[in-house]
Amino acid sequence: MDNLRFVLFILFAFLVYSLYEAWQIDYGPKNPAAIAAAAGTAAPNVPGSAPSGGEAGAVSGQRIRVATDLLTLELDTTGGDVRLVDLLAYAQEKDHPEKPVRLMSDEPSLRFIAQSGFLAEGAAPNHQAQWKAAANAYRLADGQDTLRVPLTWTDKSGLSVTKTYVFKRGSYTVAVEHEVQNQSDKSWHARQYAQLQRKRPDKGSESQLVRTYTGGVYYNAEDKYKKVTFDDMADDNLNRTVKDGWLAMIQHYFLAAWIPPAGENNTYYTKDLGEQRYLIGAYTADHEVLPGERYNTQFTLYVGPKIQKDLEAIAPGLELTVDFGVLTFIAKPIFWLLDKFHGIYNNWGWSIISVTFVIKLMFFKLSEASYRSMANMRKLQPRLKILKDRYGEDKQRYNQAMMELYREEKVNPLGGCLPILIQIPVFISLYWVLAESVELRQAPFLLWLTDLSAKDPYFLLPVLMGISMYIQQKLNPSTMDPVQERVMKMFPFIFTIFFAFFPSGLVLYWVVNNSLSIVQQWYITRQIEKTA
Repeated sequence: MDNLRFVLFILFAFLVYSLYEAWQIDYGPKNPAAIAAAAGTAAPNVPGSAPSGGEAGAVSGQRIRVATDLLTLELDTTGGDVRLVDLLAYAQEKDHPEKPVRLMSDEPSLRFIAQSGFLAEGAAPNHQAQWKAAANAYRLADGQDTLRVPLTWTDKSGLSVTKTYVFKRGSYTVAVEHEVQNQSDKSWHARQYAQLQRKRPDKGSESQLVRTYTGGVYYNAEDKYKKVTFDDMADDNLNRTVKDGWLAMIQHYFLAAWIPPAGENNTYYTKDLGEQRYLIGAYTADHEVLPGERYNTQFTLYVGPKIQKDLEAIAPGLELTVDFGVLTFIAKPIFWLLDKFHGIYNNWGWSIISVTFVIKLMFFKLSEASYRSMANMRKLQPRLKILKDRYGEDKQRYNQAMMELYREEKVNPLGGCLPILIQIPVFISLYWVLAESVELRQAPFLLWLTDLSAKDPYFLLPVLMGISMYIQQKLNPSTMDPVQERVMKMFPFIFTIFFAFFPSGLVLYWVVNNSLSIVQQWYITRQIEKTA
């Protein structure tokens, strides 16, 4: 029992260190490449369709600035691409609300852009084509719910295409409409495509242990949710034709996604463009536009935060970009409960405290069994000490006598460990909920805790957590091993140091959980000791 408990504490310490590494990615010092997304520019070169090759940089034409209530964007007449996106409701740093998160940019070291166009044997407006705009600035006016930004392309043959970006108030979703008019004397065959291009973030910013995911993903009814890492893109080109679905480049808290037309077969593809630039995209089946005919089609672009309830309404499975890992089936109910409490308090700190109470209540009986086992072990400590003194260094005889005493008193030496092991998946799930939910990003609690996603500026919560661990140790039975006893006494100090750099939201959970555990364990221990 003693050795097992010691091993469990070592494993848990390693877990804490791993979590600390993960939080360092998001809240520790970063170079600029780790702060913003990036992408390259090149032709899609999908099987049997596109022009080959790609320019080393993103060639620019006229810039068109678009402002809505939530977004500031820049479109480029070369390709009609989305070259820059600022998220006005999300500050890069809490202390500088005037500097919004820049999700997309065509700066070479931070390149992350969205492109769309047509693939055809003859003339076609792809992302290298030159488009024309009627103005160089558009703004969603007060009282205006929809803003349309049209770009036009014409060919001397009589073919013309109008690409219109449609923005709506209160939405991060952008409809990208294409209207084709074929005034030539020949049929026009083309496939529409949409793709995201991104430069791989600097490897120096990545943890080798636990980390949040940055890279490509796609979803459809057959494959469900699939990740396509940058390494996957470098090793092999994705080429998958399915109906419906979506594709995206995701990062911590934010994403950009293309949703193709519903009800049609779309081919999903990836490509390594070289120089750490990658793309993920989709193209439709071939469509014929007869002379004198018009053809309308639409892709939908989402550029914004990973707000689960909004993503669920946009496309099936899009909420899975909030990556809770293999324990999603546990994490999603936890977030649902957090969100419900937030609807009551309008404060994520009180929501975390309330969820802690609920989780503690759910595991009340398991915890009770654990604490009763510990209390019974504690009651046997004087008799165990007598056995140790009696058998001295003869560990074999001491262990036999100890197990006989356990059988005699009907004490299960594993009774205190197994209930804790059962609860570990819930604790890990809660960690990922707090780590991945953009709703908690820069969320205030009260007093000095102005950002639950940042460390406690005065380290009061980590100190309280260390004190609570020390009190819990005093309530637990002794290990009877002087070396283990000295190591165990170091844990409150070590954990205090670790948790000093954790976001205060996670430390708040541990402080409340430990406090409730102390009250429960003290009461059970007192009741059992009365019967001694």
